[in-house]
Amino acid sequence: MDRHSQISVRTNRYSVPVRLIGRRVRAVLHASELIVYDGREEVARHERLKAKGQARLLLDHYLEALVRKPGALPGATALEQARAAGRFTPIHDAWWAAACKAHGDSEGTKALVAVLLLSRHMTHEHLVAGLAAALCAGALTADAVALEARKAAEAEQPEPPPSQQPPAPSQQATVTSLTARRLAQLPPDTRPLPSVAVYDQLLRRRSSGQSPSSKGETR
Repeated sequence: MDRHSQISVRTNRYSVPVRLIGRRVRAVLHASELIVYDGREEVARHERLKAKGQARLLLDHYLEALVRKPGALPGATALEQARAAGRFTPIHDAWWAAACKAHGDSEGTKALVAVLLLSRHMTHEHLVAGLAAALCAGALTADAVALEARKAAEAEQPEPPPSQQPPAPSQQATVTSLTARRLAQLPPDTRPLPSVAVYDQLLRRRSSGQSPSSKGETR
């Protein structure tokens, strides 16, 4: 693989990730595609070029290098091919222009590269939606785009079927006291309630100065 992170296969050139520059890789050519392996790991997959002397470059393969050299992005062949393939949309360009205006060309381009790295973990559609929302809000950081992209992804998640939805409040299980459950299983108590009338009489006698032992005695 050459210093431009490309391999040559039958007069055509194909990109591979920049982390593999200087390594020997294996290319498997099929009828409609080319697959590149580093050992047993697949590291690149391209649509096969039919004509001679052409190049197929993926912008994603160069992102780590563009973080260090953001000035190489404008006018890059990989960027033009990404635009032609619809992977780099007018929303990308608009957000990029706004970021460069706010942070300067170098820092604005680094912010765009950080956004492009998000595509390794998010779908293209959600990322574009995140860029559009962030642009409308004037949020010109990769973190803001990631947040808006996650919101777009969550908004598209279908509701769970009724069998998996939580029960309504009236249907939710209630907590039962073990003591109350045991008492409910006991037979009914038919004994009369206790009376304290005798003790009331005793209290009245003490309050009047008459002791129980003086009952019936005279002075």
